[in-house]
Amino acid sequence: MSDSLSHPVAWTPHLPADRVLMTLKTRGPQSIAVIARAMDVTAEAVRQQMTRLHADGLVDSESHSAGRGRPTQIWFLTEAGHGRFPDTHAEMTVQMIGAVRQVFGDEGIEKLIQVRENAMLNSYHQAMLGAKSLKGRLERLVDVRCAEGYMAELRQDGAGFVFIENHCPICSAAKACMGFCRSELELFRAVLGEGVQVDREEHILAGARRCAYRVSARA
Repeated sequence: MSDSLSHPVAWTPHLPADRVLMTLKTRGPQSIAVIARAMDVTAEAVRQQMTRLHADGLVDSESHSAGRGRPTQIWFLTEAGHGRFPDTHAEMTVQMIGAVRQVFGDEGIEKLIQVRENAMLNSYHQAMLGAKSLKGRLERLVDVRCAEGYMAELRQDGAGFVFIENHCPICSAAKACMGFCRSELELFRAVLGEGVQVDREEHILAGARRCAYRVSARA
């Protein structure tokens, strides 16, 4: 998979520590040298930030050996580090899901998810107006999802694309009810059109650091 971004994520932090966290969030575990190149700063500047972030419990590292030579320290976000990125109204949302399930049962939850999906589908169809190509529609989808806090990006991979969401602002709700994840996959398929294949390849709730979807035109 190509690692070049064809569309940037929406949020660009300004504080050096936040930029380090953002780099790890969007690119996954990395060495200090790679982070420094991504941020266009010196390795020493990144090392100083890592020391502070590690002391705060936001990052950790492990040694990776690639044959001869000294092992490379690979840095990654801890659970607390991931927690620095917002999960929209998490506690209240989970409580409401529990209340709906208690009063109306699983059928009520499914109706709630369907109403949400229909409303999003209408909004997303409006966002797609004028986008003729699959790439154009995906770029519109990136814009919409970035505005909703998903830190989305698009990468071209051979004849198809990989649509990536580096963050899930409804993660707690999705953990409480997997129907939200199923609904969003169906939403993507509906809004991108019948001639498009959309498959989820990485899933945050399955332990991945992000959600990623392979998208291609059907043969």
